[in-house]
Amino acid sequence: MDRFDVVIIGGGIHGAGAAQAAAAAGHSVLLLEKNSLAYGSSSRSSKLIHGGLRYLESAQFHLVYECLHERHLLTRIAPELVSLESFYIPVYETTSRSRLKLFSGLTLYALLGGLKASTHFHVLNRKQWRSLDGLTQQGLKAVYQYYDGRTDDRALTHAVMHSAIELGAESKIPAEFISASCDHDNVHITYMENAITKHCQASVLINAAGAWVNPVLQKISPASPTMNIDLVQGTHLVLDGLPVKHCFYFEAPQDKRAVFLLPWKSKTLLGTTETHFSGQPENVSALQHEKDYLLDVARHYFPDSFTGNKTVNVVDEFAGLRVLPSGNKNDFNKPRDTVLYQSHARVVSIYGGKLTTYRLTAERLMKKLHKVLLAREVKAFTSNIKLIRQT
Repeated sequence: MDRFDVVIIGGGIHGAGAAQAAAAAGHSVLLLEKNSLAYGSSSRSSKLIHGGLRYLESAQFHLVYECLHERHLLTRIAPELVSLESFYIPVYETTSRSRLKLFSGLTLYALLGGLKASTHFHVLNRKQWRSLDGLTQQGLKAVYQYYDGRTDDRALTHAVMHSAIELGAESKIPAEFISASCDHDNVHITYMENAITKHCQASVLINAAGAWVNPVLQKISPASPTMNIDLVQGTHLVLDGLPVKHCFYFEAPQDKRAVFLLPWKSKTLLGTTETHFSGQPENVSALQHEKDYLLDVARHYFPDSFTGNKTVNVVDEFAGLRVLPSGNKNDFNKPRDTVLYQSHARVVSIYGGKLTTYRLTAERLMKKLHKVLLAREVKAFTSNIKLIRQT
């Protein structure tokens, strides 16, 4: 029977990040993924490595600090995959956040980012407003420009996993996790590959199944409680007929949420929504009311693109699921911290998680499990491993 130091369930960005961190620390690693790398939310995000500007409103200052630090690091180790670009925040007479509030928020954002050049911002000169892709000028009072990071989430996940494999990790894709049982010294794991039931042992098991985190945890014995979570879907649209060269951070007129509109592979990416989801995670899909909501945002800020002979077409759509703690707060203001839930000395489940901070989450995982993992010769540090786009 095969034996590994670490077995990971889930091939999203957090599973790949955990595989990289464990392999870099010298451990033997196996990753099991039922479908394909980045199958779930890791390929259905807003494609941002962002500093978490909007988290300032809910006073999640530590999270903004971490996001800014990791964003800066990723632009250094993954320059082919993560780039800093200008983002624009228009302020209108009807905008709920005042110019002073936005100025204060952007100032705090820069301070939390250590006043690096990548955290600087400025107010756009009125003469430059006309260059913003046809953004409506009616009621426009100011435009702020700041920097944030962009990526191809699927490509980043593949690059991280490729790095893990180069460090010695193994993967089985597709392979379906069936069950696991823990004793004092080992985790005994059963999975299915090519319609054949297989078994292996591990010192630790990491549940990085994303939206499937609780169903996976329920297959591990001895039984332990699962965390109470909400699955919240975020829908994105890919548009043709609304060409933009700039990245925008809008306040949705309907409910004052944050919505991004960005150039994406010669088209335009628009998102996201926050809609409670129930059902099987693999069945998540964009809902009509979400599509209407997003198109109304685009129409509000670019009315000329929706008039006359002009046509804006939805050429693609996708929806991913966020794992958020259950509670009374609205989804926009719920904490976005990643929770590492240790249900057994040898089992840790990742609840939540952000694309931007995947590396930091993986490092914290390794620290949490160090007492049950034998020390190995360190091969590398993830903060210095260059990530290369895979063809």
